[in-house]
Amino acid sequence: MPGMTLVRRALPEDAEEVLRLRQVMIDSVARSDPSTEWHAESLPVLRGRLADPDGTFAAFVVDHPERPGALAALVAGTLDYRIGGARNPLGVDGYVFSVATDPDARRRGYARACVEALLEWFRDRGARRVRLTSSSQAEPLYASLGFHHRTDPLLELTL
Repeated sequence: MPGMTLVRRALPEDAEEVLRLRQVMIDSVARSDPSTEWHAESLPVLRGRLADPDGTFAAFVVDHPERPGALAALVAGTLDYRIGGARNPLGVDGYVFSVATDPDARRRGYARACVEALLEWFRDRGARRVRLTSSSQAEPLYASLGFHHRTDPLLELTL
């Protein structure tokens, strides 16, 4: 890949583009709802989270090289506290989600660069473990970064 990919922390003014790329990710999952009606309700909350540099949420982005004002790639993540244990005494976990690249900017290393920036952000904040769920297409990227499958089952409840 020629040149250096410029990854930056997303700002409140990036919120619309962050939502657009989140929708790209959502649309890539066959079982998802393609509706975008939720964007209006989500936007002010997202702007607030992006405006808090010391919060537990961060998004890292790459600006689109051919479309000024657009983003080429996005990764978002959160820090979560759990009571510590032997392998994670501080109890800080990182969660990666919303990894997305604009369809016309793929295969340029942007998603990898964003994930690496988020992992550094997690490290700097004491996270000792990082979790994510992945599509089969993205698994090689995560495996190359050291992620591996777990055997413990995840249960979920929608409230």
